[in-house]
Amino acid sequence: MAAAPSVAQCRFIVVGGGIAGVTCAEKLAMDFPSEDIFLMTASPVIKAVTNFRQVSKTLEEFDVEEQPSSLLENRYPNIKVIQSAVKQLKSDEHKILTEDGKEYMYEKLCLCAGAKPKLIFEGNPYVLGIRDTDSAQAFQKNLAQADRIVVVGNGGIALELVYEIQGCEVIWAIKDKAIGNTFFDAGAAEFLIPKLTAEKGETPIQCKRTKYTMEGSEEKERHTAASDKMGSALGPDWHEGLQLKGTKEFALGEDGGLAVDKHMHTSLPDIYAAGDICTASWEPSPVWHQMRLWTQARQMGWYAAKCMAADTLGESIDLDFSFELFAHVTKFFNYKVVVLGKYNAQGLGLDHELMLRCTKGQEYVKVVMQNGRMMGAVLIGETDLEETFENLILNQMDLSAYGEDLLNPDIDIEDYFD
Repeated sequence: MAAAPSVAQCRFIVVGGGIAGVTCAEKLAMDFPSEDIFLMTASPVIKAVTNFRQVSKTLEEFDVEEQPSSLLENRYPNIKVIQSAVKQLKSDEHKILTEDGKEYMYEKLCLCAGAKPKLIFEGNPYVLGIRDTDSAQAFQKNLAQADRIVVVGNGGIALELVYEIQGCEVIWAIKDKAIGNTFFDAGAAEFLIPKLTAEKGETPIQCKRTKYTMEGSEEKERHTAASDKMGSALGPDWHEGLQLKGTKEFALGEDGGLAVDKHMHTSLPDIYAAGDICTASWEPSPVWHQMRLWTQARQMGWYAAKCMAADTLGESIDLDFSFELFAHVTKFFNYKVVVLGKYNAQGLGLDHELMLRCTKGQEYVKVVMQNGRMMGAVLIGETDLEETFENLILNQMDLSAYGEDLLNPDIDIEDYFD
């Protein structure tokens, strides 16, 4: 007769070695230094936030570094990394079963298992989905032998790829009317396009030719919780798979993610979720929306840990300030790009107007206005306007009196409002 599997007990378990999971485990480890925090990941490496910098109230910059899980355990002696894929979740029993045959009991569980790419054609060696480090490395190996590649997609990874790829013909297939519509509109796309064909100076990568084609494709670029296999966004690939089979169904958001309330609770008792796997299902701030980005993964992981701690200690907690305003800073085509609030007039319908300022090759500034109030902004280049616009969106000041002077380059707008 086979021996019964050993059962380990832990107050807090976090599933997922990406940014959301690691951040959640770190916060719990700090808040409960005498408790062991179990972090489950199918990969020997985790994703760590390094060089974190708070740029403004809501904007943050950081690097993401792939590290051996032992480094995390050295930084936080009470974090125990369990390297095994999760096979089953028995929510009624507060129990997790792993692929290696072990069982773990928890008081509170946070699921941060990420998402996975949605491929055009599964199983074709010439079709690669890039969303994690393993798939990026596989792509690099294939690229070394390629004379021509087709990039399908219009998100941040596609934008970076078409700019960086060297030595081969690039055909970029998108379903939208303009490049990069995840982050900006057609005007900003037109501003960026010359960078694709311009000489890149010292950058080592140069495309021979880039063509833009319109191809119909599926609406969503990825699955979330409804998938059998999931991976952390640009983090460890859960190639072994994660099957969440409980005695009750998980409540799902419209995009397939696990629906969470304003305290990051799922519909199951004592189970939280953060990062790409979850769908924010609370009534959001008028100038915040969910996008599955590293910044939000970090914020959600941190906040989920605070919620788990508050619930454990019987304390109340308010929704974190990071959910007041959507704010993201990144770099595309070697330009600094800041997007704030409803930067593409998301959800505003026709009830809005746009104000633009553009200096070719230098900067592109767009603000979204509604009833005299700033609702969002796109800033490309070194505009130095992000903090001022952040404040104007947050305080919802009536700016009607300023009219076009709001973007007048001869007026130092910061003097008005700082």
